[in-house]
Amino acid sequence: MTARAGRGESARFAAAHTLPALVRGFVSARPRAARGHAGPDRPRWSAATLRALRDRHGGAPVLVRGLTGTVLLILDPQDIRQFYAEPVGSLGRAAAGTDGCAHAGLRDERRAVDDSVLAAGLTVHPSCGAFLSVLADEARRLTAGGSLELARVRHSVARAARRIVLGDAAAEDAELGRWLGRFHERAGARIAAYADLAEPHTLIGRARRHAEPFCGPAGPDPVGQVRQWLAAFDLVPGVLLRTLLLLGAHPAEQDAVAAEARAAGWAQGAAQGALPRLRACVRESLRLYPAVPDLIRITRAETEWRGVRHPAGTCVVLPVLFHQRDPEHVPAAHVFVPGRWASRAADRDVRMAPFSHAGGRCPGEQLGLLVTAALCAEVLRGHRVRPVRPLLDPLGPLPAALDPQGIRLRLTRR
Repeated sequence: MTARAGRGESARFAAAHTLPALVRGFVSARPRAARGHAGPDRPRWSAATLRALRDRHGGAPVLVRGLTGTVLLILDPQDIRQFYAEPVGSLGRAAAGTDGCAHAGLRDERRAVDDSVLAAGLTVHPSCGAFLSVLADEARRLTAGGSLELARVRHSVARAARRIVLGDAAAEDAELGRWLGRFHERAGARIAAYADLAEPHTLIGRARRHAEPFCGPAGPDPVGQVRQWLAAFDLVPGVLLRTLLLLGAHPAEQDAVAAEARAAGWAQGAAQGALPRLRACVRESLRLYPAVPDLIRITRAETEWRGVRHPAGTCVVLPVLFHQRDPEHVPAAHVFVPGRWASRAADRDVRMAPFSHAGGRCPGEQLGLLVTAALCAEVLRGHRVRPVRPLLDPLGPLPAALDPQGIRLRLTRR
C-alpha cells in the first residue's frame, strides 16, 4: 500500500517545507519579503515535520501534496541509495535552481565538455597554478578592508570567476552577467570575442580545445555553458563566508588550517591546491548548510519504492538538508566536525551529499573545492578571522540556517 500523507500532514509540509523552499529562490532579489518565510527557525520546523512523517509511516517514501503538486518524499536512509542508483537518463531534469548542479539532464556532448573542461574527478585541476594566481590576486582585494561581508566577497569572487572562465580581459565585465539571462545574441558575441583572447588555461580556452566549434553554430551552446559555469561561482561567496565563520568559532581548527595554508604557499605543483584539511572544512560547511537543500527528480519510467509502483512522471524529492543533519543517523549532526571527511568512506556516504552522488554527481566538485579552499587559504595565511556577527556557540548545536547576508567577520594580521 502507498504511504500517503493526510490533509493535515500535507498542510504542515507545505507551510514548513515547501513554502520556505520556494521563497529561498527570491531571497537575494527580495530579502525583506523573504525574511518572514525563510528565517533561521524554518529549517528546524521543516525537519520536525519530516521526522514526524517518517515516524508515522515507518520510514517508507510518502506521497505528500505540496504547493506545486504531489511529491514522493524520501525520508529514510535506506531509500537514498536507490535515489542515486537510478540511471540519470531515467530521471528528468530537476526544476530550475533545485539541483545545484546545472549539468543534470544536459545533452551528452555538453556533459562531455563539462567533464573535460572541469577535469571531473581530478583532485587538482590541470590549470591549478594559473587559477591559484588569479585567486591570490583577487584575495588581496578581499582582505584589504580589515573586514569581510557578502558584498565585498561577491565582488572579488565575481572578478575571479570571469578571469577563470573567460580570461583576464573579462575581469571588469560585470555587465556580461546581466546579458547572459536577457540578451542571448549580444552575450554570445561578447563570449566569442573573449574566447578569441582567452588564455589556454581558462575554462573557455579548454573548451575550445575540446570542441573546436565551441563558439559556432555546430558546437555546444556557449552562452548556456558560460552561464552555467559563472552561476556555479555564485555559490562560492556564501560557502566561503560560512566556512570562515565556522572556523572563527573554532580557533584551534582555524590555526591548523592556517598552518596548512602557509605550508601550501611554499609547496610546488599540485600540492599547492590540495589543501585536504581546508577542503574538509568546506565539505563540512556544505553538510551543515547545503547550497541546495532539496534534490528533485521527475521519473521518466515506472519506478518501484519498497514494493510500491509509482508511475512515470512522479516527482521524487530528496530533502538533503534534513538527511545531512538528521541526529538519528548522522553522528554529531548539528556540530562542526570537519574530521569526519578524513575518511574516504565519508565521500561515499549517501546520507551526506554536498555534490550529489553516482551519475548525477557534479563534475565541478573538485574545482569548486579548489576555488573555495584556496580563497580560505589566502585569507587565513596572513589573517586571523573573528566573528562580529553572528556569534556561534562552538560546543552547542549550530543554528539551522546561516544567511550569508548577515555574516560579518573581522580580519586581524597574524
